[in-house]
Amino acid sequence: MTVPQRQGLMFVLSSPSGAGKTTLSRRLLERQTNTSPEAAPMVMSVSITTRPKRPGEVEGRDYFFVSPEDYGIMVAQGALLEHAEVFGYGYGTPRAFVNEHLTRGVDVLFDIDWQGTRQLAAASRDDLVSVFILPPSLGELERRLRARAQDSDEVVARRMDKAAHEISHWQEYDYVLVNDDLDATLSRIEHILEVERLRRARQSWLRKFIENSLNA
Repeated sequence: MTVPQRQGLMFVLSSPSGAGKTTLSRRLLERQTNTSPEAAPMVMSVSITTRPKRPGEVEGRDYFFVSPEDYGIMVAQGALLEHAEVFGYGYGTPRAFVNEHLTRGVDVLFDIDWQGTRQLAAASRDDLVSVFILPPSLGELERRLRARAQDSDEVVARRMDKAAHEISHWQEYDYVLVNDDLDATLSRIEHILEVERLRRARQSWLRKFIENSLNA
């Protein structure tokens, strides 16, 4: 039996810096793609940005690079599901990119913070599934940040202050997971994804299937 097409969903992973969000996002996307390379059921959201392209970045893979003028027009026209300014540059999620994939039954993965998640919820709550990743403790989070040896003590302190603020928004998410083991957390995320894909509201084929069955 051919599996009927379902409606895709927006799948958000958020966490404080150092709690594992980016690693989990990358591994989830890899596993989703590897299980069905001929028709990947999930893609990573590609944002637009007004910042200059960096060496090695590819248009349409890393970002869609636009001028500040075009960015302003897209914001004014409501062409972005969420947007924010970071260090003087505009960033946002193109509505058309996301809708194109959702309509084809392809899930779109987002690696964004609570502010972006809140904007997505306001724009399209029925299509959104959000997961917040917590560290085992703030002490462990600080240890991970220092173990990366990328930031000064001052930067680590700022990241810890920001982490406490981000964690305060945990109740805005559909699911909250404690990342005390990366493999176990990834497995939980995959279970959430599978269950959410099976929700009745996302099975657009069901109504016609049932009507045909009753009229047979």
